[in-house]
Amino acid sequence: MEMYNYLKSLHLIFVITWFAGLFYIVRLFVYQIEANEKPSPEKEILQKQYKIMTYRLWYIITWPSAILASFFAFWMLFFTDLGHVWLQMPWMHVKLSFVFLLYLYHLKCHQIYLSLQKDEVKYTSNFMRLWNEGATIILFAVVFLVVLKNAVNWIYGVIGIFLFSILIMLGFKFYKKIRSKNNS
Repeated sequence: MEMYNYLKSLHLIFVITWFAGLFYIVRLFVYQIEANEKPSPEKEILQKQYKIMTYRLWYIITWPSAILASFFAFWMLFFTDLGHVWLQMPWMHVKLSFVFLLYLYHLKCHQIYLSLQKDEVKYTSNFMRLWNEGATIILFAVVFLVVLKNAVNWIYGVIGIFLFSILIMLGFKFYKKIRSKNNS
């Protein structure tokens, strides 16, 4: 049991740093996209700096954290007695579905990262702000599933964060409207 607790602690540490990396990388994408609209030489200076920052964040923190979080999760699930018990529970199946979505989200962020490193801007900064909510929804769903250990009650938490996200987006639109009014 003590070994399981060490594995669980390491898994949680790397899940936290993985999410921190995902949240911050998308924020850097927003800045990088907005820097693309600046006049020279500001544009080139900012783009160079953001490329360095995203490279370091992505390859030194985010990718290693994703790999280590996954490594410790697999170790817990497949090489401990308690893991075999968890794998038989319906809430764990739902949780693993959200983890799969997290991997897809991570891989899509990797595609966006590679495009921006080549100065290819395919999305708006507003899209990236919305995109950032995807990781938040996955995080809430997984946390509620793990804490409640119920394959149904997590829905209330996800609905709550979804409604909260809508409020944030409405607030963002309101702020943008006020900002553009003040700049006119």
